[in-house]
Amino acid sequence: MPSWQMTVVAAFTRLAYQRRFITEEAGLRTLARPKGPSQPPPAISRRYAVTTTRDHGFDLHRVRPHGTGTGVTVVYLHGGAYTSEIVRQHWSLIAHIADRTGHEVAVPIYGLAPNHHGLEALEFVTGVIAAETARGRRCYLAGDSAGGGLALLSAQAVGGVAGGVAGVTAIAPWLDLSISNPEVDEVEPHDPWLRRPGLRPLAAAWAGEIPLQDPRLSPLFGDLSRLPPLQILVGTRDITLPDCRLLRSRLPSSVPLTYHEQEGAVHVYPLLPVPEARQGRQAVISHITATT
Repeated sequence: MPSWQMTVVAAFTRLAYQRRFITEEAGLRTLARPKGPSQPPPAISRRYAVTTTRDHGFDLHRVRPHGTGTGVTVVYLHGGAYTSEIVRQHWSLIAHIADRTGHEVAVPIYGLAPNHHGLEALEFVTGVIAAETARGRRCYLAGDSAGGGLALLSAQAVGGVAGGVAGVTAIAPWLDLSISNPEVDEVEPHDPWLRRPGLRPLAAAWAGEIPLQDPRLSPLFGDLSRLPPLQILVGTRDITLPDCRLLRSRLPSSVPLTYHEQEGAVHVYPLLPVPEARQGRQAVISHITATT
């Protein structure tokens, strides 16, 4: 697809998605939307060995490249503000990771708000990690937006490298459910996608009775020393940017950090049909292969 067509498609995608968050009422409507299916697209099933099991009551998909295994499982956690299901853009990146690294990619389909909550998802994902390490495999965690936050929470919960996690890639992670960083005020007018009024009811539903800044829900307030080698990718037109910068400043020197800040890029740009996505995807692959 030519770059101008990619840009047009991305613009329409962002406009449609922004309507979900423009006001609190829009956020509540998003929360109430029925959830779609989680099965991989047929194209993925044709190219890779795909299996699905049930774990803790949720689907766990596995995408395996054909050929000899590597002994590494990349656990990919999809975004969607903890209320929207996995979509084809996620599957495209998952297939790209499997293809370029040769690793198996496990995709936990964690329960979504309002019917499920954050601690339930954390238990599910850490259980997947424990099961992988119990059978002698190394895990690498990756995720975008809400899934990036959940990847960091899971690494903190299991103890990073000590818990069998070789590294983490977080693409524009949701680091603080309260979105209370005052520097968001400066970035939000330039973000064509996300707005705090619509995100707040989603965060409240995901947290339930637990405070939004509880370290089991918002990794910015967790034990950052428990993280393995970390990669963050974020655009400068993304309201997650201020907290990504804050995490960078708080991260202890004992945790290796690879930080990519893409000028002019929007939320989760490596997943979108935009020119800068290619560089972002290559950065993700480079970090996974270097760490595993």
